[in-house]
Amino acid sequence: MAAVSAVGRAPMVTKGGDRDTMTGAAVVLVGALLLGIVYARDNAPSTEDGYTLTARFQRAEGITVGSQVRMAGLPVGKVVAAELDPQFRARTTLKVANNVLLTTDTAALIHTDGLLGGKYIELRPGGDEAVLKPGGEIAYTQDAIVIEELLEMIIAQGKAKRGYLDKPIPSMTK
Repeated sequence: MAAVSAVGRAPMVTKGGDRDTMTGAAVVLVGALLLGIVYARDNAPSTEDGYTLTARFQRAEGITVGSQVRMAGLPVGKVVAAELDPQFRARTTLKVANNVLLTTDTAALIHTDGLLGGKYIELRPGGDEAVLKPGGEIAYTQDAIVIEELLEMIIAQGKAKRGYLDKPIPSMTK
Protein backbone atom coordinates (compact mmCIF):
# COMPACT_ATOMS: atom_id res chain seq x y z
CA MET A 1 0.00 0.00 0.00
CA ALA A 2 1.36 3.43 -0.88
CA ALA A 3 2.06 5.86 1.90
CA VAL A 4 0.10 9.11 1.89
CA SER A 5 1.97 12.41 2.08
CA ALA A 6 1.44 14.95 4.83
CA VAL A 7 -1.07 16.88 2.69
CA GLY A 8 -3.16 13.73 2.41
CA ARG A 9 -3.65 13.77 -1.33
CA ALA A 10 -0.75 12.50 -3.42
CA PRO A 11 0.61 9.00 -2.85
CA MET A 12 4.36 8.64 -2.46
CA VAL A 13 6.40 6.26 -4.58
CA THR A 14 7.25 3.07 -2.75
CA LYS A 15 9.15 -0.11 -3.57
CA GLY A 16 7.98 -2.01 -6.62
CA GLY A 17 8.79 0.74 -9.13
CA ASP A 18 11.09 -1.63 -11.05
CA ARG A 19 8.33 -4.22 -11.24
CA ASP A 20 5.92 -1.63 -12.65
CA THR A 21 8.52 -0.54 -15.22
CA MET A 22 9.10 -4.14 -16.35
CA THR A 23 5.34 -4.75 -16.62
CA GLY A 24 4.89 -1.59 -18.69
CA ALA A 25 7.79 -2.54 -20.97
CA ALA A 26 6.29 -6.00 -21.50
CA VAL A 27 2.89 -4.51 -22.40
CA VAL A 28 4.50 -2.11 -24.90
CA LEU A 29 6.54 -4.96 -26.42
CA VAL A 30 3.49 -7.21 -26.84
CA GLY A 31 1.51 -4.30 -28.34
CA ALA A 32 4.29 -3.55 -30.83
CA LEU A 33 4.50 -7.23 -31.79
CA LEU A 34 0.74 -7.46 -32.41
CA LEU A 35 0.78 -4.22 -34.41
CA GLY A 36 3.63 -5.57 -36.54
CA ILE A 37 1.69 -8.78 -37.24
CA VAL A 38 -1.39 -6.83 -38.30
CA TYR A 39 0.56 -4.60 -40.70
CA ALA A 40 2.63 -7.46 -42.11
CA ARG A 41 -0.44 -9.48 -43.05
CA ASP A 42 -1.39 -9.21 -46.71
CA ASN A 43 -5.13 -8.69 -47.25
CA ALA A 44 -5.06 -8.99 -51.04
CA PRO A 45 -6.34 -12.15 -52.66
CA SER A 46 -3.82 -14.79 -53.64
CA THR A 47 -2.17 -14.13 -56.99
CA GLU A 48 -2.32 -17.86 -57.70
CA ASP A 49 -6.09 -17.67 -58.22
CA GLY A 50 -7.55 -15.31 -60.75
CA TYR A 51 -7.25 -14.15 -64.31
CA THR A 52 -5.01 -11.59 -65.99
CA LEU A 53 -5.92 -8.31 -67.65
CA THR A 54 -3.74 -5.57 -69.07
CA ALA A 55 -4.00 -1.81 -68.72
CA ARG A 56 -1.82 0.81 -70.45
CA PHE A 57 -0.95 4.15 -68.89
CA GLN A 58 0.96 7.18 -70.19
CA ARG A 59 2.37 7.60 -66.69
CA ALA A 60 2.37 4.86 -64.07
CA GLU A 61 4.59 6.40 -61.39
CA GLY A 62 4.53 4.46 -58.14
CA ILE A 63 2.99 1.32 -59.65
CA THR A 64 5.27 -1.69 -59.40
CA VAL A 65 4.95 -5.46 -59.41
CA GLY A 66 3.02 -6.29 -56.25
CA SER A 67 0.99 -3.05 -56.14
CA GLN A 68 -2.60 -3.64 -55.10
CA VAL A 69 -5.56 -3.60 -57.46
CA ARG A 70 -8.72 -2.44 -55.68
CA MET A 71 -12.39 -2.08 -56.40
CA ALA A 72 -14.63 0.03 -54.15
CA GLY A 73 -11.62 0.38 -51.85
CA LEU A 74 -11.22 -3.38 -51.32
CA PRO A 75 -8.29 -5.43 -52.65
CA VAL A 76 -9.27 -7.65 -55.60
CA GLY A 77 -5.85 -8.40 -57.09
CA LYS A 78 -2.27 -7.34 -57.72
CA VAL A 79 0.00 -6.03 -60.46
CA VAL A 80 2.03 -9.02 -61.65
CA ALA A 81 4.04 -7.37 -64.45
CA ALA A 82 4.94 -3.89 -65.68
CA GLU A 83 6.84 -3.01 -68.85
CA LEU A 84 7.09 -0.47 -71.67
CA ASP A 85 5.14 -1.20 -74.83
CA PRO A 86 6.42 -0.24 -78.33
CA GLN A 87 4.66 3.16 -78.08
CA PHE A 88 6.54 3.86 -74.80
CA ARG A 89 3.44 3.49 -72.64
CA ALA A 90 3.46 1.64 -69.33
CA ARG A 91 1.80 -1.74 -69.87
CA THR A 92 0.69 -3.33 -66.61
CA THR A 93 -0.56 -6.87 -66.22
CA LEU A 94 -3.12 -7.29 -63.45
CA LYS A 95 -4.13 -10.52 -61.74
CA VAL A 96 -7.76 -10.15 -60.64
CA ALA A 97 -9.67 -12.59 -58.40
CA ASN A 98 -11.91 -15.06 -60.25
CA ASN A 99 -15.06 -13.90 -58.45
CA VAL A 100 -14.63 -10.32 -59.77
CA LEU A 101 -16.26 -9.93 -63.18
CA LEU A 102 -15.42 -6.68 -64.95
CA THR A 103 -17.39 -5.14 -67.79
CA THR A 104 -15.71 -4.14 -71.06
CA ASP A 105 -16.08 -0.45 -70.20
CA THR A 106 -14.28 -0.77 -66.87
CA ALA A 107 -11.83 2.04 -66.07
CA ALA A 108 -8.46 1.62 -64.34
CA LEU A 109 -7.24 4.65 -62.37
CA ILE A 110 -4.02 5.13 -60.45
CA HIS A 111 -4.78 6.41 -56.95
CA THR A 112 -2.75 7.23 -53.85
CA ASP A 113 -3.41 6.13 -50.27
CA GLY A 114 -3.74 9.54 -48.66
CA LEU A 115 -1.51 12.50 -49.43
CA LEU A 116 1.83 10.70 -49.24
CA GLY A 117 0.77 7.05 -49.27
CA GLY A 118 1.56 4.26 -51.70
CA LYS A 119 -0.10 3.99 -55.11
CA TYR A 120 -2.55 1.38 -56.29
CA ILE A 121 -4.85 0.75 -59.26
CA GLU A 122 -8.55 1.34 -58.65
CA LEU A 123 -10.99 -0.45 -60.97
CA ARG A 124 -14.34 1.17 -61.73
CA PRO A 125 -16.78 -1.00 -63.69
CA GLY A 126 -19.06 0.69 -66.20
CA GLY A 127 -22.60 -0.08 -67.28
CA ASP A 128 -21.93 -2.43 -70.18
CA GLU A 129 -23.30 -5.96 -69.99
CA ALA A 130 -20.39 -7.60 -71.82
CA VAL A 131 -17.64 -8.94 -69.54
CA LEU A 132 -13.87 -8.71 -70.10
CA LYS A 133 -12.39 -12.09 -70.93
CA PRO A 134 -9.14 -13.35 -69.32
CA GLY A 135 -6.20 -11.78 -71.12
CA GLY A 136 -8.33 -8.82 -72.21
CA GLU A 137 -7.32 -5.17 -72.00
CA ILE A 138 -8.90 -2.38 -69.97
CA ALA A 139 -9.34 0.41 -72.53
CA TYR A 140 -10.13 3.31 -70.21
CA THR A 141 -7.28 4.40 -67.96
CA GLN A 142 -6.33 7.46 -65.92
CA ASP A 143 -2.67 8.14 -65.20
CA ALA A 144 -1.00 8.88 -61.90
CA ILE A 145 -1.16 12.44 -60.62
CA VAL A 146 2.16 13.85 -59.47
CA ILE A 147 1.71 16.16 -56.47
CA GLU A 148 4.61 18.44 -57.47
CA GLU A 149 3.14 19.07 -60.92
CA LEU A 150 -0.29 19.71 -59.42
CA LEU A 151 1.16 22.29 -57.02
CA GLU A 152 3.08 23.97 -59.86
CA MET A 153 -0.15 24.25 -61.84
CA ILE A 154 -2.00 25.82 -58.90
CA ILE A 155 0.80 28.34 -58.33
CA ALA A 156 0.91 29.24 -62.05
CA GLN A 157 -2.86 29.76 -62.11
CA GLY A 158 -2.66 31.97 -59.03
CA LYS A 159 0.12 34.05 -60.60
CA ALA A 160 -1.80 34.36 -63.86
CA LYS A 161 -4.93 35.61 -62.08
CA ARG A 162 -2.92 38.29 -60.30
CA GLY A 163 -1.02 39.33 -63.43
CA TYR A 164 2.40 38.07 -62.29
CA LEU A 165 2.81 35.09 -64.61
CA ASP A 166 5.94 36.41 -66.38
CA LYS A 167 7.01 38.91 -63.72
CA PRO A 168 8.46 38.46 -60.24
CA ILE A 169 6.01 38.84 -57.38
CA PRO A 170 6.54 42.24 -55.70
CA SER A 171 7.99 42.22 -52.22
CA MET A 172 5.73 43.28 -49.36
CA THR A 173 8.64 44.76 -47.38
CA LYS A 174 10.09 48.19 -48.13
